[in-house]
Amino acid sequence: MKRPLTWRKSTRSGSDGGSCVELAGLNDDVAIRDSKDPRGPILVVSRVALRDAIRSAER
Repeated sequence: MKRPLTWRKSTRSGSDGGSCVELAGLNDDVAIRDSKDPRGPILVVSRVALRDAIRSAER
């Protein structure tokens, strides 16, 4: 039996509900989804790749 993911809203998501990203931890990976479409596609990336992408975007 798969355990359900525990999703949390990104602190960078907009407060108006239009730009909501949710994250869920998966051992060495992170699952990412659009909170407006919880049954939609999920992107899974490594924690290292997500960290590097965030650092790159902050520059």
